[in-house]
Amino acid sequence: MRAAALYSATGALLLTTLSATPAGSTGAAPGTAEQHGTGVAAARARAAGIAFGECAKEQDLPGKMECGTVSVPLDYSRPDGKQIKLAVSRVRATHKDPHNSKRRVPGQGSLVYNPGGPGASGLHFPLIGLLPEWKRLAAAYDLVGYAPRGVAPSAPLSCQEPKKFVQGPALAPTHPSEEYKKERIARAKAYARGCAERTGSALRHYNSLNNARDLDVLRAALGESKLTFMGASYGTYFGALYATLFPSHVRRMVFDSAVNPDPSQIWYRNNLAQSAAFEGRWEDFREWVAEHDDVYGLGDTPEDVLLSYEKVREQLAEEPAGGKVGPGQLQEAYLQAGYYDDYWPSRAKALSAYLKGDPKALVELAAPVREAAAEQENSSAVYTAVECNDAPWPTDWAVWDRDNTRLARVAPFETWDNAWMNLPCAYWQAPRQKPLDVRTGQGELPPTLILAAERDAATPYEGALEMHRRLAGSVLVTERDAGTHGIAYGPNACVNGHVDAYLLEGRLPDRRAACEAHPEPKPERPGDEQAKEKLGDRAGATKPGGRPQ
Repeated sequence: MRAAALYSATGALLLTTLSATPAGSTGAAPGTAEQHGTGVAAARARAAGIAFGECAKEQDLPGKMECGTVSVPLDYSRPDGKQIKLAVSRVRATHKDPHNSKRRVPGQGSLVYNPGGPGASGLHFPLIGLLPEWKRLAAAYDLVGYAPRGVAPSAPLSCQEPKKFVQGPALAPTHPSEEYKKERIARAKAYARGCAERTGSALRHYNSLNNARDLDVLRAALGESKLTFMGASYGTYFGALYATLFPSHVRRMVFDSAVNPDPSQIWYRNNLAQSAAFEGRWEDFREWVAEHDDVYGLGDTPEDVLLSYEKVREQLAEEPAGGKVGPGQLQEAYLQAGYYDDYWPSRAKALSAYLKGDPKALVELAAPVREAAAEQENSSAVYTAVECNDAPWPTDWAVWDRDNTRLARVAPFETWDNAWMNLPCAYWQAPRQKPLDVRTGQGELPPTLILAAERDAATPYEGALEMHRRLAGSVLVTERDAGTHGIAYGPNACVNGHVDAYLLEGRLPDRRAACEAHPEPKPERPGDEQAKEKLGDRAGATKPGGRPQ
């Protein structure tokens, strides 16, 4: 049923011709000062520990969760300078075998998790131990989550007033006019300026290298001599930085939906590759809808389904649904279908209902949630700061215009929306770093586990292959002909079995292993309960505005 992914064919060829022309880096590669500072901070954290206690009411965390903080230097080259506090959460290991109530499971220390972003919080992660798929891990490990630096409440960043962040119905042209481009350039400049004005000189210290260093301080504060870590999406990137910087501190690491860590890809080219790959997943969704035309009536070919979608876009441009949902909100909602296929039924049903005169389901899916404005603005600020600080970006608009115009000819669905998301990096006012060359030698790092879905658009499969090449001794498990973003403890029992064997027993398959794809979702007919979509249901996180990384 699957069409060939654009990224693996046309897109791959296209991207070899796209020149990022990166500006010169004004930041320095990580040096001995930062390494020394990390050691100082870790020793201090080990001595202090974490005073876990009741969680703050505003964090809305259930009673079994414990909360605390760990102090880390804002600037690791000055470990005795300004400190910031990272919020940490924990649920203790149950030691109860879910299959044998009489058997006590020995503890294996802490399992630290990061859901990605940049800009996502892992504070709710320990509650995942209540789900059946996670109960074996919850028996053996203290499940630990945290909010990385910049993510509320950990010294939260902000680049603009949250009220202004959540706007009314928006356009999302796939082939923007020159006038629209000028408008978005002005907005990008204003956003970059806002980040600098609101954060000042501290802005430069919100980056992936410091996220990796923070992880080592957290390890020490938890009393662990070696780290057991699972990172999803962006979490795999700074997890790989950690493995490169502190290989002797690693016990076990799971990289779920791996980012391409090649320094030349961080982050401008990775975003181009992502936009190309989303076109293939967008076609996967439309093929599935076409196969169930008897349910949705949106067309019996992917091309006809696209015509139905474009018809909705045109109508929303003229009259936003519920006064809230324009083409921009539509695009964000349907981008979700590009990385989670269990969202396909609800998206197809909402589109079908709208064209039959009922906009309710579409409004429920796509309307901005103003109550979440502060959280979304914070997440966007952290995403922007980390990616802009991490590496050089093109500073000439002509480069962005050329590369995205070319790509949009064959991959219109996501290209320009992704470009606008990242454009503040062209006008960034903080120093840029030179990306670390992620790489470990044979025997330097304990065996690690990389998970990837072959058709994942958010982190294209080439990234997992590159991560596998660079981390010596790593093992790659591939879910064939599937595109879900974040596959650990999802619907694929084969994948879950590999993760369990590794984290619970230290067992790994051969250097590369494969699992068949999980079943495609079943269509939802009118009257069926709509799929639940909660942040806690997902292993991977999304970029602000729905773009996952």
